[in-house]
Amino acid sequence: MLSGQYCRVLKKILIANRGEIAVRVIRAARELGIATVAVYSELDRNALHVRLADEAFALGGQTAAESYLNTEAILNAIRISGADGVHPGYGFFSENPDFNRAIAEMGVAFIGPPPGAVDVMGDKVSSRKAALAGGAPIVPGTTEFAKGPEEIVEFGNSNGWPVAIKAAFGGGGRGMKVVHGPSEVQAAVESAQREAKAYFGRDEIYVERYLTWPRHIEVQLVGDQHGNIVWISTRDCSAQRRHQKLVEEAPATALPDGVEEAMGEAAIKVAKAVGYYNAGTVEFIYQDGDFFFLEMNTRLQVEHPVSEEITGIDLVEWQIRVASGETLPMTQAEVTASRYGHSIEIRINAENPAGGKFLPSPGTITKLSTPDGFGVRFDGGYEAGDEISQYYDNLIGKLVVWGKDRPTAIARTIRALNEMVIEGVATTIPADLAILRHPDFQSMQHSTKWVEEVLDLSGIEAPKPPVAAEGDDSGPLVQRNTTVEVNGKRFDVKMWVPEGQTVVAASGAKAAKKPARSASAAAGATGGGSGNVTAPMQGTIVKILVAVGDEVEVGQSVVVLEAMKMENQIAAERAGTVKEIKVVAGATVGAGDVVVIIG
Repeated sequence: MLSGQYCRVLKKILIANRGEIAVRVIRAARELGIATVAVYSELDRNALHVRLADEAFALGGQTAAESYLNTEAILNAIRISGADGVHPGYGFFSENPDFNRAIAEMGVAFIGPPPGAVDVMGDKVSSRKAALAGGAPIVPGTTEFAKGPEEIVEFGNSNGWPVAIKAAFGGGGRGMKVVHGPSEVQAAVESAQREAKAYFGRDEIYVERYLTWPRHIEVQLVGDQHGNIVWISTRDCSAQRRHQKLVEEAPATALPDGVEEAMGEAAIKVAKAVGYYNAGTVEFIYQDGDFFFLEMNTRLQVEHPVSEEITGIDLVEWQIRVASGETLPMTQAEVTASRYGHSIEIRINAENPAGGKFLPSPGTITKLSTPDGFGVRFDGGYEAGDEISQYYDNLIGKLVVWGKDRPTAIARTIRALNEMVIEGVATTIPADLAILRHPDFQSMQHSTKWVEEVLDLSGIEAPKPPVAAEGDDSGPLVQRNTTVEVNGKRFDVKMWVPEGQTVVAASGAKAAKKPARSASAAAGATGGGSGNVTAPMQGTIVKILVAVGDEVEVGQSVVVLEAMKMENQIAAERAGTVKEIKVVAGATVGAGDVVVIIG
């Protein structure tokens, strides 16, 4: 149990989150002898974090807005459970100062920073002002919210293109759009605001210069409520797609002498300027020997395990101890002396990286076998049989590997990835292996743009669906979802059947047959060159970009599909005239469903 002369001993922690971070916090609390409370949506009723927690409370709803962003439902769960601490994880309410204050008003400890620091740093615009006040250089950009597209066009014309439109209350690449000229601004603003609103509950944006070949380097720090603060390690997070990280490593290497220490010192100055305590991360952009403050994430980061692996520090344990009023257990000198070796984290996302598209791949995990061995750790949020929903982030888990040096860590990570087996959904593993094996990555020549602009993923194919048993000449199997009734009770059924076959329920009742689709459509193609533009994955139509009668070119986007909190533009694979639009904004579609017909 936690102890300390002036400490508030926490006895029960509610985790206001889901997935692997909820599992991570539950395990850390259990090791400290603290009871845990999970919350869940209707879709997460049987999720791993719910199964592991001591107690669990339903929030209702399916989408994040209906469940994990439902303030009153979570506050009610805190009241009913009697939890005396709340860990927000990351995403959702983790950087929401109003939620932070509501927790404090209940007399419950918030396992995170004080709300005043979140007010400043959770808003990326005010955090840039704070960084300037603390003496840290910032990327050229606005220090106020953008009022509209015209202001962004003016900034781009004055400072040069491309520019980055970013969610002021966001992070992790959500709500960030890069535009290369004035004609792209209007659509990018609308898309950034939609993503930011869906994921963070706020849609304010700002704009900054987009550097040409930068590295993304961040500093993990932890402070206590007694004024002590230390930086744990640097991390390099430059291997990204869609401005979201794929591979993270600690420490950041191939830097000029003194730069890493200067980043650590700058991060502490920024944090102290706003009275920060608990875990946080200061992010920098590095290019040509110079570094610029990017933003501060006032929460635990997805990639925190790599800092843990090279120091032996359990950051979630430290978070809980700081929230309980304890002082930091180590000085800066002790933390610095504890660092040894190199660690790499691979985010295993449910995405299909075929052709470098990284299309979301919701579905049921039919098999999950994780690697083992010296220096290998897996932080997961799912097990075999669990569902990856279109409504939430698509992170299945994180493979975290330690080695005595960077080449050893890379080799060990490749070995571990080759041992990992995930079936039922596509994953980013093939792209991860391509990154790790590439000489640019191994020699630290990559940047945040490298994956999308240099790395060749054209040879990666979509995973094949199961094939029919030997002797069955009915062709490849495809997934079918249907609804049946047995004795008046409704059941949702998922099965693999030969393509084109009518689904017949076990009771003998003939279920509705979905339109047959080709294997290429099921694998994520958009029409296969035909006039039928199909959805490559399950999701929600957020915008229709064409009208009946419009002439379209090959590769022209016709609809915007949101899945797993990411917007995807679905393009035509043939030129022609739009004959029919079969969906409306707000409609939910499945993989292979026809959205637009081109004649």
